[in-house]
Amino acid sequence: MKAIQGAHIDRCPWCEGFDLYRDYHDTEWGVPLRDDRALFELLILEGAQAGLSWSTILKKREHYRQVFDHFDPQAIARYDDKKIRSLLSDPGIVRNNLKIAATLTNAKAFLALTQDGDSFSDFLWQFVNHQPIHNQRGVPTEVPAKTPESDAMSKALSRAGFKFVGSTICYAFMQASGMVNDHLVSCHRHASCASLGAPA
Repeated sequence: MKAIQGAHIDRCPWCEGFDLYRDYHDTEWGVPLRDDRALFELLILEGAQAGLSWSTILKKREHYRQVFDHFDPQAIARYDDKKIRSLLSDPGIVRNNLKIAATLTNAKAFLALTQDGDSFSDFLWQFVNHQPIHNQRGVPTEVPAKTPESDAMSKALSRAGFKFVGSTICYAFMQASGMVNDHLVSCHRHASCASLGAPA
């Protein structure tokens, strides 16, 4: 699905600037995501974004997928020192030692959390009672940086051994994965995302 083109389309202001950003807003942001691997990827990328803009990460996302084995937790958990040195010298990703180390830590935490067949998706979606929260935000200043739900998710992920999962990161993750619909009510995507609810 392609982004809708045209200046007459009302969008959330944060996505304006370039086509890749608008396409992400129009096709992905706020759409309920329930695939374990895709959720793991998003959580890692939200952590990588800390202190940076999401547009920076979005531009690097395809390269991230290539060098991180398409975010396969089993593959990432086996990375050795040579692989880590390769990542730290790769200009196509955020070359931050703590963030790269956290990716390995998070892969191991993911495997531990799901080793008995439990779903990572179910673990994450429990914080919104497995149903998207559809907010009615009128202006960007009404959108919070964190909520009680993101606080709870952050604490639970931290207890499970995950890193770079502060409440603000978790709330951005919840917005992106459709756990909360924070498209402004004036945005053309608010109603379409609101029509997407619980799993069949």
